[in-house]
Amino acid sequence: MSFQLRREEVLNGEQLKTMLAENPARAAQAILMAAKQGIVEGQALLGQILLDGQGIERDVPLAFRWFGIAANGGHLMARNMLGRCLEHGWGCSADERAAASHYRMAAQGGLDWGLYNYANLLATGRGVVQDQYAAFALYREAAHLGHAKSMNLLGRYLEDGRYCPADLQTARLWYERSAHAGDFRGQFSHAAVLAEQGNVEGALHWLECALAIGNLNFLRVSRAALLEAKEPAVRAMGEMYQARINTFSSKEV
Repeated sequence: MSFQLRREEVLNGEQLKTMLAENPARAAQAILMAAKQGIVEGQALLGQILLDGQGIERDVPLAFRWFGIAANGGHLMARNMLGRCLEHGWGCSADERAAASHYRMAAQGGLDWGLYNYANLLATGRGVVQDQYAAFALYREAAHLGHAKSMNLLGRYLEDGRYCPADLQTARLWYERSAHAGDFRGQFSHAAVLAEQGNVEGALHWLECALAIGNLNFLRVSRAALLEAKEPAVRAMGEMYQARINTFSSKEV
């Protein structure tokens, strides 16, 4: 029996996320139907599940094509994902200048991820002329929209006084917001503040949160910092980070 999905259900992103979690293959069928019917949300989601191989065979070049179709239909996240594909060479030749163009369009549409990704290129001068002041402004805009990674980076700029007046108190508030919003780097930054203030228990909590979701590169850098901490309990977290690193490494073998 074929699975039928009403148009209004297709457009409900939360329902689709639930469907993907519960029955990825069935959800993928519904998303494919929606995409073929010209529903732009379905087209963008089809690109994403093809990129991830979620409920459907992974096909990165085809994902890139569907992101393009959805982006041409006005879907901002699909436009951002076109940028991601072009930046990293997913399903296409890597082209940072083209990636910057797509990120810029997504940013101009007010998409937090577009603001963040375009800021990253501006900050590093990849695909565009380096402009740290513009990057700071975009991170700040994305942070105010609730983008967790941008919150942490905004805190970094404010703490260091780079390309803006230094403001340690506000920086620490942004670290805390980033931590609660679920960014592992923000959680680590907030933990560092708590440890400095003598709240070791609170610091350990956020270090554990960061450990659970951090990527391999983050864990390696963070472990080195933890081993230099003053508090023995915080230094001991370095061993937990190493154990997690070993788990990643074993998967690579």
